[in-house]
Amino acid sequence: MGLFSFLKKKPSTDVPGEINDGSRDAQSVNAETTPDISQDEVDRLDAKLAKSRKRFTSGLLDFFSGRKVDDDLLDDLEAQLVMSDVSVKTANKIIDSVRTAAKNNPSDLQAILRQELTQLLTPCQQPLEIPDNETPFVLLVVGVNGAGKTTTIGKIARQLQNGGKTVMLAAGDTFRAAAVEQLKTWGERNNVPVVAQGDGADSASVIFDALQSAKARGIDVLIADTAGRLHTQHGLMDELGKVSRVIKKLDPSAPHETLLVLDGTTGQNALNQAREFGNSVEVSGLVVTKLDGTAKGGVLFTLADELNLPIRFIGVGEGIYDLRVFDAPDFVNALLGNYSPDGSITPTDATGQL
Repeated sequence: MGLFSFLKKKPSTDVPGEINDGSRDAQSVNAETTPDISQDEVDRLDAKLAKSRKRFTSGLLDFFSGRKVDDDLLDDLEAQLVMSDVSVKTANKIIDSVRTAAKNNPSDLQAILRQELTQLLTPCQQPLEIPDNETPFVLLVVGVNGAGKTTTIGKIARQLQNGGKTVMLAAGDTFRAAAVEQLKTWGERNNVPVVAQGDGADSASVIFDALQSAKARGIDVLIADTAGRLHTQHGLMDELGKVSRVIKKLDPSAPHETLLVLDGTTGQNALNQAREFGNSVEVSGLVVTKLDGTAKGGVLFTLADELNLPIRFIGVGEGIYDLRVFDAPDFVNALLGNYSPDGSITPTDATGQL
């Protein structure tokens, strides 16, 4: 059996953000999932990133209106990147690449910038893959309170179900009763079992019990929530390490994926969170949420440059299918829009076409 992957969908046959592992034809998958999709959920990605695009491109018009490509222009462009929430280090790297490329083709700075931004993100464009022979596949989800962990879990669970996988949820965020209830609601909505204990229960114990149950029931994927915590709370961060160690008692290879959920509205603070979480657990992928409600979409370039971790998903709305597999060209095209010769900017669709 091959790998079950979260794959980018082609508009002609698939629903954005949906999964198709090849076990069912595209028509049958669409027939089962289309009734749950509102028009808003299938809007173009550029509409979802409108706030970030406005911030990112508002100052770029001056650069693409016949100005000579020189150090002053590139310095101004670097400053604009920083104001778009790209870190100084990353912005400097981007401009150095643009400067080198512009020496050979100074008349097409627009295309050069788009190409350099896409190349920076492309190494992080790695969809989550779940081997068919690795059951239960344990997906551990970590992040600070409010980042969108529980919602992300619910959306992934639904998409996995639509791809034919059986799913179980573990309510490991035992410090907040509301978090347990929220996960149970997602379980009821998706008709998947949820393993939970009482308030204040040991998180590692809950996830251990869930893994035992998943093994006994032949579940394909176990998704485990964890207690949200500030990345500066080192005692709580150490508990994440305990969760991982306890899981390994049942399956030395688990967790098979540790997803760190980052709130895109926090900007550069997301980078600090990622570094601190990485000191406690082996983060293997990122989910950046709430990108539809922020002008700080430039943080993805910093995360890609300084962490070099796979960006598995981006969250661009409340709908199930607004948790989208990250695609570097789609993201850059949606963020930059389409520049015309007169310097104006027009949004593009997800393929970069008008």
